[in-house]
Amino acid sequence: MSVPHRVAVLALDGVVALDLGTPAQVLGAARADDSTPLYAVATCTPGGLPIRSSAGFQVLPDHGLELLERADTVIVPGIHSGSPLHDGTVAAEVAQALRAAYDRGARVMSICTGAFVLAAAGLLDGRPATTHWAYASRFRRLHPGVRLDPDVLFVDDGRVLTSAGVAAGIDLCLHVVRTDHGSAVANRAARRCVVPPWRDGGQAQYIERPVPRAADNGTAATREWARQRLHEPVALREMAAHARMSVRTFTRHFRSETGLSPAQWLLQQRTEHARVLLETTDLNVDRIARDAGFGTTAALRQHFHARVGVSPTAYRRTFRHPPPATSPAPRSAPPAPAAPPPHAVPPVPAVPSAPASVDLGVVAPGRPGMSELSTATTP
Repeated sequence: MSVPHRVAVLALDGVVALDLGTPAQVLGAARADDSTPLYAVATCTPGGLPIRSSAGFQVLPDHGLELLERADTVIVPGIHSGSPLHDGTVAAEVAQALRAAYDRGARVMSICTGAFVLAAAGLLDGRPATTHWAYASRFRRLHPGVRLDPDVLFVDDGRVLTSAGVAAGIDLCLHVVRTDHGSAVANRAARRCVVPPWRDGGQAQYIERPVPRAADNGTAATREWARQRLHEPVALREMAAHARMSVRTFTRHFRSETGLSPAQWLLQQRTEHARVLLETTDLNVDRIARDAGFGTTAALRQHFHARVGVSPTAYRRTFRHPPPATSPAPRSAPPAPAAPPPHAVPPVPAVPSAPASVDLGVVAPGRPGMSELSTATTP
């Protein structure tokens, strides 16, 4: 990937203000080790003309649609008005510019109801996608050919990515940083933005429900307890006992809060912990399988491929950054015994006991739905 990676944010009339600012804020916080920005984000509109936002102010862009011709990634923020929401259409010049960007190899993304724009341009036909849960029925009616999943925070379908509503755009942008540059860079960007590097579950947990949950019946403390024991078998009944609930009550509360069953959530946590170990340590795959709680290498490979889309070994080749090379001491002039070596190798950092980042609630190509945990981690 070239540095900086060129990102074009395409704003249309009625643009959601938070969605518009999210790419510049999150991607702009992604920096290399020497603080070099990894993304260059610019905003454009059709004709470079001012547009109205959903927050009562106008947006005066610096670019027109020609910005899409040289962008590596194109992002369409959500909208609160306009033909994409009303009748499923979009201006011909916008559709043509989006399709041309995709056809030449650009990555195309949407935040929230920006998925209506991508669908109207024909870029989501036959693909999995998501949007704000409150617009799911309308989206299905306008675009029945799209495989909509309104329960996830975002969908990564290769070069086309979509996110759920509003703040889920932050999750998507952090996922992109993590995919492009690894967890360490994404975590630094998250800290810079003062947001968590990942969120549990999908947007199902945010859908309005007729009966609110009692505040003191949450499972957050038990989830943290389980995270500290990923290397051990963690049974559902043990989690329920820790939360002081029956298994049935605990499972109901857990799914309501995270959008996942306890087994699915544990599997995601174990997979993400394995990702961190593959990125940050030299442990072999067998050891990582044990430390992440999969028990066997075969189980790790199966679940890792289902979740991430590649094998653990292939993932390590892509994201494991080798330590800086050191120069050996000259043979003819060895250092004095009391002198320190000229190039001391820094100590290997401690392996974290819990995952540093996770992209939960994600659907990706070739990645089947989550199965329940392996026998090593279920009751």
